[in-house]
Amino acid sequence: MNVIQAIILGITQGLTEFIPVSSSGHLVLMHHALGITENGLSFDVALHLGTLAALLLFFYKDVWELLLGLFGKNDKQRLALLLILATIPAVIVGVLLETAAESTFRSVRLVSIDLMVAALFMLGAEWYAKRRRRHTALEQTTTKQAIITGLAQAAAVVPGVSRSGATITAGLFVGMDRVAATRFSFLLAMPITAGAILKVLTSGQAMQQIQSEAGLFAIGIFTAFISGLFAIKFLLNYLAKHSLAVFAYYRLVVGVVAILLVTLR
Repeated sequence: MNVIQAIILGITQGLTEFIPVSSSGHLVLMHHALGITENGLSFDVALHLGTLAALLLFFYKDVWELLLGLFGKNDKQRLALLLILATIPAVIVGVLLETAAESTFRSVRLVSIDLMVAALFMLGAEWYAKRRRRHTALEQTTTKQAIITGLAQAAAVVPGVSRSGATITAGLFVGMDRVAATRFSFLLAMPITAGAILKVLTSGQAMQQIQSEAGLFAIGIFTAFISGLFAIKFLLNYLAKHSLAVFAYYRLVVGVVAILLVTLR
């Protein structure tokens, strides 16, 4: 891997981690396109340090209030507990499917199919949301909504599904408004992302890979951080006025093109 490739992967992670088009799926496709075969998984997980830092910086006030809420210092305790509850399904599925997620699920053909299938769910969620008269704000999130959104996050262990895409889509299906579903999705991302980073990067092999290419890892992480900040702000502003449709259509196009390229090789 060289500097240009590290920057490309960092930008890819930063943008697609939050824009609902699947960061893991795009990273698999990008590794394939760039011909990168070494340190792929460790580098991809390391890039999540950048996007996690972007989340913490962008939502630092919310994070602080939620932490205080856990100790009953404000009225955020209920939302904080719901976020913890919603994180549990992803933890369980991540442990059970860890091996498959690191190998079998990283197939280009499977990623392409997942991109397209999830796109259809996104379009269905928008169709349903437009016909629903009442929508729930973030502070009104119910236990049922949190659990279903958490289950959707668990499905995103499969590259191509998209963690943000799955959780925002689930939020729309259970009656949350688009901005509330997006903010809940972003807040929900923090604990599971931090856990995944710690698990992978504390293994001896991953640390050896990081030490051997520390400069490239640092460049990728910083690039993911900067592009991640842009993506968070963009998506919140965009979804306040527009639907998920453009992202769904993009996923369909990328999925079809990727399958054609792999098939014709």
